[in-house]
Amino acid sequence: MRRLLFACVLSSSFFLSGCDTLKNVAGTLSAFEIAQGLKEALTQGLFSGFDAFANPNQGNALVRFAFPGEAAKIEKTLRDLGLTQVVNNVTAKYTNAMSLAVQRAKPIFLNSVKNMNISDAAGILLSGNNHAATQYFKSAMSPQLMSAFRPIVDSTIRTTGAGDEYNTIVKAYNSIPLLTKKLEPNLNDFIAARAIDAMFLYVANKEEDIRSNISARTTPLLQRVFGFADVQRSSTTPVN
Repeated sequence: MRRLLFACVLSSSFFLSGCDTLKNVAGTLSAFEIAQGLKEALTQGLFSGFDAFANPNQGNALVRFAFPGEAAKIEKTLRDLGLTQVVNNVTAKYTNAMSLAVQRAKPIFLNSVKNMNISDAAGILLSGNNHAATQYFKSAMSPQLMSAFRPIVDSTIRTTGAGDEYNTIVKAYNSIPLLTKKLEPNLNDFIAARAIDAMFLYVANKEEDIRSNISARTTPLLQRVFGFADVQRSSTTPVN
């Protein structure tokens, strides 16, 4: 009986000690505040992506459509076939289709961040990975985003007439003798995936900027949450 009582007291001591440790690690920040700070960082990254896609003619390579695979080689072959104007039309239409699709899907991206359930928010915040929150978001939300985003891409491509132009290219390119790799007849999945990947890249860049650049923390919440992360990381960095 005495042993049992001792074990209970010892367990309680470890539990209370764990709570104190958690309090010391978390400081004045709750898990909710940490999660909200991460979500705010992701949202700012999304907004920078939306801004980029809003103007597809600004010359950003991430926004511009490129053929899957050896894009430069494919384009050169098509231009050599006398299809320069068709290639230009397709590139412009698919670029605009990507831009319009992203703008129309804006609520889907934002709601995905809003509905994130980050049970291990502190671990994500305090990790040494500058893209930890983005990678969590991408892993958790990509399938959902793809299924919701694909119909928007289909509709946009159909509306802009990009599909018809592309069919002309496919027929001409795939008719070349001894061609080892044919062009895919439908690029809608490719376009959707490329646009989503581009958005995640913008988010990752923004997260890294907020983590490493104090001036990028433009709200009190970001300043508090990521400032706390700076202190925690510096306190655990070994001194040489």
